[in-house]
Amino acid sequence: MAVRSRPYVAAGVRLGQPGWVGRLFEHEAVFSWAMLAPAVLFLLAFVAYPFCYGLYISMTDLATGRAAHFVGLRNFIANTQDPAFWQVTRNTFIYTGGATVLKLLGGLLLALVMNQQFRAKNAVRAAFLLPWIVPTVLSAIAWMWIFDPTFSVINWVLVHLGLVARGPAWLGDGNLAMVAVIIANVWRGIPFYAITLLAALQTIPADLYEAAAIDGASPSQRFVHVTIPFLKPVLAIVTMFSVIWTFSDFQLVYVLTGGGPANATNLFATYAFNLAMGAGQLGQGASIALSMFPPLLLVILALTLYLRRSD
Repeated sequence: MAVRSRPYVAAGVRLGQPGWVGRLFEHEAVFSWAMLAPAVLFLLAFVAYPFCYGLYISMTDLATGRAAHFVGLRNFIANTQDPAFWQVTRNTFIYTGGATVLKLLGGLLLALVMNQQFRAKNAVRAAFLLPWIVPTVLSAIAWMWIFDPTFSVINWVLVHLGLVARGPAWLGDGNLAMVAVIIANVWRGIPFYAITLLAALQTIPADLYEAAAIDGASPSQRFVHVTIPFLKPVLAIVTMFSVIWTFSDFQLVYVLTGGGPANATNLFATYAFNLAMGAGQLGQGASIALSMFPPLLLVILALTLYLRRSD
């Protein structure tokens, strides 16, 4: 005897007949926007709004204990007439350029080494991630001890090797302070380059190296004509991220030197913070911070065009 199944009814909707919500999500465009909505709202709340508010503040004379008045581009014009601003600009480009080049070369070298077969390979790869994992402030404090004029291990080695009679004050000397912060930044950033490039190296087919070796290519020729072409897109991407992070670096430099001595290591981020939070000139500080935007935008556009042309 056949039993006739009765359709299940819940909230007035028969099984197999979607309600208005289901019918709404049947449209691909609506479903796509619904999936994107959380990310879009997050970007609007934590990226777009702070950026627009900072742009507004930069065009006012807002200061601690004083109401804001709209001044247009006066803060930006004042920056161009300030010698300290141009020194900060020069420091930022030297810091970014020097650290990025050293991280690129060091990361590529480490990636090539870690791509070889040797004992405890996985443990060594994990150990190389430690500088990247350690919080920036903690690593900066460790580097403060390393560069300390009295307790510095670097100075101890230099003195005992007879290279100097007395260890230099790394963070107190205007010429050495920039070298010191670049060294600390390179130490922290090399793992990002090394691990990323190592992952790219492992995607290169071994057959290409074998074919090149059969054709008589030397190791250097295989590196130039096989390895580098495959790494170019990844190199461009990691370089773009490194430039952005280094150009806007704050924690490492602020903990090590605070921008000193005598503005020798002041970058856009530290100078803007010192003006806004130290001197209370919030509008002027915002204009300094926004000065980072045009160079970074040009870097992003240039690398994006390069990647498109490569594809």
